Amino acid sequence: MNFNRIVCFDLEMCCWNVDGKGTTGEIIEVGLAEIDLTKGEVVRRAQYYVKPEHDEISLFCVELTGITPRKIEKQGRPLAGVLKSMIKNFGGTNKIYAAWGHDELILKSECEAKGIEFPFVEFINLATIYRIKSRKRNERMGQRKAMEELNIEWEGRQHSGYVDAYNLAQLALKIL
Repeated sequence: MNFNRIVCFDLEMCCWNVDGKGTTGEIIEVGLAEIDLTKGEVVRRAQYYVKPEHDEISLFCVELTGITPRKIEKQGRPLAGVLKSMIKNFGGTNKIYAAWGHDELILKSECEAKGIEFPFVEFINLATIYRIKSRKRNERMGQRKAMEELNIEWEGRQHSGYVDAYNLAQLALKIL
């Protein structure tokens, strides 16, 4: 296990707004940003689009994420292929993966549903670490608010897995 490298990741899923309530479906994007804790910098980034097997990309989802059905049709691949690329380029069980919240549970559930081996062994929930370090144990908070509290400037469009993973990597470098 390489404890000097953390792979920050973010998922975007098919999503709908029904009567003011958001719901999500299959994964359509995986964003990754690997940090080197010794160097204190982001050393690698990637973005993978995933073709959903059952869900459609709604207009609400397009507006929220910027991911269009056309983009998925042209650039998307099945989740199993995306995970193979992820493991090849970032490492699988020999790396520590981190997200804001429980994206690993979303990924694990979809892997189980599709009969795909889950690629992680070690996982860190950076939201929990942030709440513990900032003594906000009972306060739920988004990644962007945590970054504001630490004076880290948000870069790019929110709800892009690629952008969110990079911003999470910047936050991780501050709190780990």
